[in-house]
Amino acid sequence: MGRDNKYCIIMAGGVGSRFWPLSRNAVPKQFLDILGTGKSFLQATVERFSKIIPLENILIVSSAQYKELIAKQVPQVPSENVLLESRKRNTAPCIAYATYKLYKKNPDATVVVTPADHLILNEELFLETVEAALKTAETEDELYTLGVKPTRPETQYGYIQVDKSHAKVTDGFSSYKVKTFTEKPDIEMAKVLFASGEFLWNSGIFIWSLSAIKRELEAHLPDIAASFSEISNYYYTESEQQKVDEVYNDCQSISIDYGVMEKTSNCRVYEASFGWSDLGTWESLATYHKGDHQGNMRSADAMLLEDVKGSIVVSTQQGKLVVAKGLENFMIVDTADVLLICPRNEKEFKALTAELALSDFSKYL
Repeated sequence: MGRDNKYCIIMAGGVGSRFWPLSRNAVPKQFLDILGTGKSFLQATVERFSKIIPLENILIVSSAQYKELIAKQVPQVPSENVLLESRKRNTAPCIAYATYKLYKKNPDATVVVTPADHLILNEELFLETVEAALKTAETEDELYTLGVKPTRPETQYGYIQVDKSHAKVTDGFSSYKVKTFTEKPDIEMAKVLFASGEFLWNSGIFIWSLSAIKRELEAHLPDIAASFSEISNYYYTESEQQKVDEVYNDCQSISIDYGVMEKTSNCRVYEASFGWSDLGTWESLATYHKGDHQGNMRSADAMLLEDVKGSIVVSTQQGKLVVAKGLENFMIVDTADVLLICPRNEKEFKALTAELALSDFSKYL
């Protein structure tokens, strides 16, 4: 496949609420350097895919409120490739918009669709896997996704059940027919799925030809497909944004997983072990970070911890000393305008942010 027919669609519209108070509605996690690498997640994602896809073939779909942030962080991506959503409608409309716009320009395109905020440890292996999938998708009229071989029972990821009896090998990489998609399980079910050896983590990264995804959108989400198809004459014109905004006003909010991937019979998955995390929560970040001898995740200019165990301690304030004593399984996150101190518990953290949204303090979200 020529490089000119390979495209990347980056989904960058989420708010990253599970990373509050670092991630905010105004500047969510895809625009932050949470890993301390000197690059935001979005910048790292663009840089990663530009190694196999021309910059002019990289599209970013995000909320209209992040237009300036995107232009500032990745000015190398052409402005016409930044697709702006007026409302949050989940991933199916996001993908449909990019699909129908790109189809007008290059109906022969094969694309990789990716979230903007994933951690990839073995980048070389990851890109080789993507290239193999792109090569297959160019000639095979199926939808492909990347499934990550699980390293532990995990409740924060969806799972994909694979049929190992139907392997297809491209450049040394195997893909398998998908049996089922499973939503995020509880811990007991996660243990069962992990032990079975039949399930992979659902990475949320997809590869397909435009003709293949168009067919599936029209079959399973006909209203969404029709809405974006009907405005095709306006793509790449001055009227595009107005017409897209009108579609988003009336559009159903639904994920591509639920709307298409769980319904189609034309789906295969590439099994991969390139070191992956969607880094969706403080807990997932703690898994990535090597803890100290007391199991604490520490990230601050200066800190003094006494009798503190299994805790997450983060400060973004330069030259500020964080002192804590006598805590176990707690979270301390210190930013310019918010100091969070709460038990290290996903359920309690979620309840706390939900409560904030309904209070006078919602401006801090």
